[in-house]
Amino acid sequence: MRTDDDSWDIESSVGATALGVAAMRAAESRRPDALFHDPYAEVLVTAVGSESWTRIVRGEIPDLEEAAIAAMGPIISALIARTCYLDAYVQEAAADGIRQLVIPAAGLDARAYRFEWPVGTTVFELDLPKVLEFKESALVDFPPAADRRAIAVDLRQDWPTALRDNGFDPAAPTAWLVEGLLRYLPADAQDRLFDNIVASSAPGSRVAIYRSSGSAPDSKALREARSSGVDVTVDVGELWYSDEGRSDPIDWFTEHGWTVSRADPAEVLRSRGREVSDAAAAHLKTHILFTARRPGGDSTR
Repeated sequence: MRTDDDSWDIESSVGATALGVAAMRAAESRRPDALFHDPYAEVLVTAVGSESWTRIVRGEIPDLEEAAIAAMGPIISALIARTCYLDAYVQEAAADGIRQLVIPAAGLDARAYRFEWPVGTTVFELDLPKVLEFKESALVDFPPAADRRAIAVDLRQDWPTALRDNGFDPAAPTAWLVEGLLRYLPADAQDRLFDNIVASSAPGSRVAIYRSSGSAPDSKALREARSSGVDVTVDVGELWYSDEGRSDPIDWFTEHGWTVSRADPAEVLRSRGREVSDAAAAHLKTHILFTARRPGGDSTR
């Protein structure tokens, strides 16, 4: 059960969901037709020391794909689509001259490591202390490709001050990356997050957001997947906060004067050559994926 002051490490509660997403990225990276490559995902998952998770990311569990699809349904496609979309987003921001990337609830995101960043780029990663400690230990032999600054802070607390104390420049345009975070925040905390992003964004800043507005993966299906060797011990539905009283993020940024561009996850996949059935495409429409830009500024300075 969630509480407003709960905490976790990488193997428990919300932290374990980052582990599952990293396992998905590792699995996609193994495919001959992979839509992205994240060589650090397998490193991070195997660093947990779980035999089951290690076998998953190395493709050593028979019928894993069928079990995972049965358990997760189109959510796997949604996670792949969001990775592709957000990869393109941060690379475009860098090409446009933005040199600050902020990732709230960074989890096991490895973009600071796996992209070639322009000189002068700083990637700020915000997460709970135990999550960041695990990540830095797992990747100790791999230097990041940007100036990576890990900031141990709870997003339900005063994270903007911690961000500025670690060298963030609120006068410079920023690219914000909010990936899969919102359903793990209470409705009021979500709006505070948005308020803080806007207050910390110079003209020319942008934000990319992914949020599932559908139902959580079915717990019965997850139990069935475990019987095939998928070590899933966390019920995502128990970690999500209710949608009641929650702002629609697209409406929120539009009302605050930002220019919004929404993407269809199914089209993200199809444009990259991945087949998506009509049934899956219909479900993917419940997954919100968009970019918002604050007018003004010169991000190419």
